[in-house]
Amino acid sequence: MDLRAVVVDDEQPARDELCYLLEQAGGVEVVARAGDGPEALAAVERLMPDLLFLDVQMPGPSGFEVARQLVAEGLQPHIVFVTAFDQYAIEAFDVNAVDYLLKPVDPARLELALERARRRVDHERPIDQRLEKIVQMVAERQSRRERLAIKVGERLLLVQADDIIYASMADEGITVASSQGTGTSNYRTLDELQAHLDPATFWRVHRSHLVNINKIREIVPWFSRNYLLKMKDAKDTEIPVSRTQTRRLRDYLKL
Repeated sequence: MDLRAVVVDDEQPARDELCYLLEQAGGVEVVARAGDGPEALAAVERLMPDLLFLDVQMPGPSGFEVARQLVAEGLQPHIVFVTAFDQYAIEAFDVNAVDYLLKPVDPARLELALERARRRVDHERPIDQRLEKIVQMVAERQSRRERLAIKVGERLLLVQADDIIYASMADEGITVASSQGTGTSNYRTLDELQAHLDPATFWRVHRSHLVNINKIREIVPWFSRNYLLKMKDAKDTEIPVSRTQTRRLRDYLKL
């Protein structure tokens, strides 16, 4: 018997892509698609699916807020979170969740998630405490990602991750530029800092530079078909793009 699934994502292309991959995988009937939390809750209540593919980051109620509401209402489909979190987060939660899929979804990884879901459907139903623990862990992980402390003079300034424009490694440490000011981070390496930021938003365009792709003001052609990124800080700082990252930038921006 096919698994009955509801697919939830606020971006239609992402919904369509996941539904296509599920159709190709076979053994799954997508009974509804939802673009936000309220639509998802209504679909689950109405259709009682076996499986819920749930985006984590959505406008309005987030994916884990939707999951909490399902627990409160006694509605317990098997949930596969679809997330842009880094691989470390996925591994940390993997022991408890049905599965976590990293965007963009890999077909082979989706097959594995479906195998796990079928085992759960065939042999057990998730209990409230397990799902609530998963939801709490995801919420705590995202909470750690939302703010960052940077030292500006003698002050410690808390900035939202989305307000960070770029971070650069220099002799004196990591410089972090944000819309609220520029200071230094307590992280010792860009790798450590990058692990606490959304990998879909923050790109390591150079070994010494990490940028928020939503804070790029201008792309300036440079020598050897490379680019400089002019950022949206007060100084219009220019960040070089390494040769290895130039292709990714071109693909993303259709250059």
